[in-house]
Amino acid sequence: MKKLMVMGAGIYQVPLIKAAREMGIYTIAVSIPGNYPGFGYADEVLHINTVDSEAVLKAAQERQIDGICTAGTDVAVMTIGRVNDALGLSGISYEAAKIACDKVLMKQAYEANGVRTAKYRKVYFNEDVNEKIKGLEYPLIVKIVDSSGSRGITRVDSPDRLQAAILNAQSFTRKDYYIVEEFIIGREFGAQAFVMDGKVQFVLPHGDYIFLGSTGVPAGHFAPYALSEEGERDCIETTEKAIRAMKLDNCAVNCDFIMRDGRTYVLEIGGRSGATCLAELVSIYYGYDYYRKIIQVALGQKPDFPTDKAVPNASKLLMSDRDGTIFSLANRNPKDSEHIVEVKFDYTVGDTVKKFHVGPNRIGHVITKGGTLAEATAALDKALEHIEIGVS
Repeated sequence: MKKLMVMGAGIYQVPLIKAAREMGIYTIAVSIPGNYPGFGYADEVLHINTVDSEAVLKAAQERQIDGICTAGTDVAVMTIGRVNDALGLSGISYEAAKIACDKVLMKQAYEANGVRTAKYRKVYFNEDVNEKIKGLEYPLIVKIVDSSGSRGITRVDSPDRLQAAILNAQSFTRKDYYIVEEFIIGREFGAQAFVMDGKVQFVLPHGDYIFLGSTGVPAGHFAPYALSEEGERDCIETTEKAIRAMKLDNCAVNCDFIMRDGRTYVLEIGGRSGATCLAELVSIYYGYDYYRKIIQVALGQKPDFPTDKAVPNASKLLMSDRDGTIFSLANRNPKDSEHIVEVKFDYTVGDTVKKFHVGPNRIGHVITKGGTLAEATAALDKALEHIEIGVS
């Protein structure tokens, strides 16, 4: 029986663990202790911090694993690269993982290879930021370099707001430096992709539903995303160029883009599948289980990635507008709806939840599909109207 290590046991790793079990694979969930739902589905649980590459590698060697992977998080990607290199496994390399997990290295790779991206400066926390960012124009974005998602990221529209943004970044990072980059005004969108044996298997652009806080936070997605023929070609070419620049191979790829004047600018790219129902978006759109493909490649197999189907679909996170305790939770949608793919609650009545600021504050999600994108999004809006969430 093949053995697979899944890094993390949170809500975005559960489908990966379940898919592996269904494939007859012995599944080892690696995570710090906690009330993580993936523990209940794995064959074995290891309470190891996923950033502790030495401990994870030792456990992987002892168990003679055949593959290691994750979904929806960058936290464990460097550890995955380290294990892959040490054991000769299929998947992202340590060199590529380091680039994917440090936005400075990522930006340097883009600059060296002609990948379109925003102007930026690397700044140490003990440096004079105003001196360092001369030549950049407001609005700016202050970013930590060692985390995905929206933690430690703030849009800054004027100099008087810069220090607060830096303090916010410092509270979320393990590094002694951060990035300040120009905010590109344009249409924000994303793409999912997969690279195997040096060849990009697909690039699927998708639209993003954005929750507007101190910066935009993805709260859902939809596909297809309307691009002109020229814009789609530029998006695909830019994605492929960025993947080569980052030396990504044998892994899922999660892309954040801005479209300005018909040209794609790369915000950042991760060496794993996206969160917020993005793996599900790929599965529905192309008509296969994307989690299984990720697992197969991690095990050294060479699956096909057919792109002849195109099923429009849309998803949104369920969230609360306040901190509190759930006192009511109900899905009043018909069970036999042809357009509803999934309504999922992460919590139950009596659980405490946080006001939505970032993706992990989610309460659940809704996914719909349709014959057209308009049909899928209309079904999503209707489904959300029939979901009751009470928090006090």
